[in-house]
Amino acid sequence: MEAKIIAIVNHKGGVGKTTTAVNLTASLATFEKKVLLVDLDPQANATSHFDVNAEEGNNIYLSIRGDLKELPIVKLNDCLDLVPSSLDLSAAEIEITSKISRETILHKLIKPLRSKYDYIIIDCPPSLGLLTINALATSQKTIIPVDFGTFAVIGMAKLIDIIQAVKENINDDLSENCILLTKYDPRMNMHKDMLSSIRETLEERTFDTIIRTNIALNEAAYNNKPIVEYSPQSNGAIDYLKLAEEIINTKF
Repeated sequence: MEAKIIAIVNHKGGVGKTTTAVNLTASLATFEKKVLLVDLDPQANATSHFDVNAEEGNNIYLSIRGDLKELPIVKLNDCLDLVPSSLDLSAAEIEITSKISRETILHKLIKPLRSKYDYIIIDCPPSLGLLTINALATSQKTIIPVDFGTFAVIGMAKLIDIIQAVKENINDDLSENCILLTKYDPRMNMHKDMLSSIRETLEERTFDTIIRTNIALNEAAYNNKPIVEYSPQSNGAIDYLKLAEEIINTKF
């Protein structure tokens, strides 16, 4: 059985992309699934979230540019591993532009690892450049986090069009994308109205799970811990565990 590869992608920043990457992987590991988190974002927030410093050591940038033949892996616990990122990764898109098969560099690096994991989760950069295309070229599914404060159908439609273009031209296995609604505040009437509208128009493309606004998620990041470890009884932990269950128990 080979790993299911999921890219967490949105070209907008601040929508909960890295928060989802970190806490979904940790939640899947809580259910004793073997998980690899690939930090493909030059901001390296997922890497720092786990208190890993790869700026001077092995990191995914060295693999993307070809200095390392394999992806460097940091073991976080019995079920969760991390491929760390570095600020240097921001130079990668320029450096690989002229390479042959530049869109499939990550695919070739991940392929030997698929038999070792149940899930491989890729935290993409907040852009639609070559790094994100590399993530889509090796993934089977995509999760698009969208928060209630910046919800924009037009911007999301553009992203979905690019995902479809990658499917048609590069990766036939890229079969499904699903929207994850984040930063939901049930006390706000505007959020309730938006949720009803989104459910009516995009019901088949949204997870049942909704990630509620929860200060403990920010506190967990500040303390370099996933929410299931930092505050297991919080709404943030409950929501991400529910999301993990939904992914495990459905066809997604």
